[in-house]
Amino acid sequence: MTEKRAGDDDQQELSVREAGKKGGETVRKRYGSTFYEEIGRKGGKATRDRHGVEFYESIGQKGGKVVKEKYGADFYEEIGHKGGQKVKQLIAEAKKKLEQDAQGEKKD
Repeated sequence: MTEKRAGDDDQQELSVREAGKKGGETVRKRYGSTFYEEIGRKGGKATRDRHGVEFYESIGQKGGKVVKEKYGADFYEEIGHKGGQKVKQLIAEAKKKLEQDAQGEKKD
């Protein structure tokens, strides 16, 4: 089944991708973005109940192997370093905020 694009003089047909995107946007407008979080969580739980935790371990290992083959082992070192730097930055910002808050309380 195809859908026609509204407003097009030629009435071109929507691709499956375009129709899916349009439907997804309609659902998001109607139910909100948290709707997707809820159905994702329910789907993940159903999959875990049906296939077990080992299923997720298996697909995670397969995905990791593909990424390693595509980008090399150094890729993991690089993204680990970036993640560590981000955590370091967030900790420093939190400490600074705590110090500022403590100084503000002393002045009052």
